[in-house]
Amino acid sequence: MDGKQQYAGLGTCYLVSGKQIAGCFIGYRTWGKLNAQRSNAILFPTWFSGRSSNIEPSVGAENLVDPAKYFLIVVDALGDGVSSSPSTSTTQHGREFPAITIKDMVNAEHRLATESLHLTHLHAVMGISMGGMQTFEWMVEYPDYMDVAIPIVGSPRLTGYDLLLWYNEENALKSDPAWQGGHYTKSPPLGAVQAIHQMNLTTPANYARTHPPEKFLTDYVEYLTTGVHPFDANDWLAQLDAMIHHDVAHGASMEDAAKRVKAKVLVVAAAQDHMVNPKPALDFAALIGAKTLVLDSDCGHLSNTCKADVMNPAVRAFLEGK
Repeated sequence: MDGKQQYAGLGTCYLVSGKQIAGCFIGYRTWGKLNAQRSNAILFPTWFSGRSSNIEPSVGAENLVDPAKYFLIVVDALGDGVSSSPSTSTTQHGREFPAITIKDMVNAEHRLATESLHLTHLHAVMGISMGGMQTFEWMVEYPDYMDVAIPIVGSPRLTGYDLLLWYNEENALKSDPAWQGGHYTKSPPLGAVQAIHQMNLTTPANYARTHPPEKFLTDYVEYLTTGVHPFDANDWLAQLDAMIHHDVAHGASMEDAAKRVKAKVLVVAAAQDHMVNPKPALDFAALIGAKTLVLDSDCGHLSNTCKADVMNPAVRAFLEGK
């Protein structure tokens, strides 16, 4: 059934750190069907704090992916509270869960595609934000496995400005007394983390327009009381750390990483993105001769939503080779 939550057991996931996730499993949902040639599969990893259940608005004939044409596999990235995560592991719960990287997420997704779904090739890999980071990792780490790659408001490596944001979120999380060093019995709301997140999700102009000062106290109290719920605090931290250490070149040069890419690539960036700086993605696009689409909107990191009327048809056309 389209959109039904499914799970794949992977046994042990061996991480780039040398550590392991015991009883590793991946959640995913699918829409559409494989064609007779098994050539229409698209893998779509989730964004930071996102889950496969959040993707349905992007599925449809006029949206990002038409399930009448493609077999869409939306994968819950490690650490999202659906796949193996600090909150879902019974043997490595909470702070006992090993640190994960974007590459670990991609390696697990590759195992899902090859071992569980028995796919020898994908038509495309695409994703938004942290899903875009995973897409960059996919095109470098598994260059022969897809025809097309479309990272959307993602990055191959974070800038100092990105790190300033993510380290501030991490420090706010760890400084929250309710976090209790990660050994809480009930996940804390992390109101300060949510406030920092909201400050950078769009732009000052957008926030000022959509959140008038007379509503400020109401909005701020909601940030403090709801926070990042329903996302678990240790899960948030696990994915946060994965982004902080993200680098598709893994310490080498971006030029060398770019030489590995074989897919046709469309890089979608947001010109006014305050959450994931667009420059590294656009620089990488130049290195690989990729097509680019720059969304200019004061929606910032959410420009893919605000400018969906521009982005969606461009993505659909690129998927079709146009």
